[in-house]
Amino acid sequence: MVEMEDRWLSVEEMAKYVGVSNDTVYRWIDGHNMPAHRMGRLWKFKKDEVDEWVKSGGARRTKGKGEE
Repeated sequence: MVEMEDRWLSVEEMAKYVGVSNDTVYRWIDGHNMPAHRMGRLWKFKKDEVDEWVKSGGARRTKGKGEE
């Protein structure tokens, strides 16, 4: 069976896709408006939405209080 190209990705899959930790993905959802969709207790992502968010500078931010 061929894997569907436009499927929903988990936090773990998205972290691996963008090359960061799971914790960073959760921080981006909470503080950087990363495009994520809540399905019950789980967060799910569409690659094309996250790609656009990254291209528009969504992952960039100045260091805030308590961050290194």
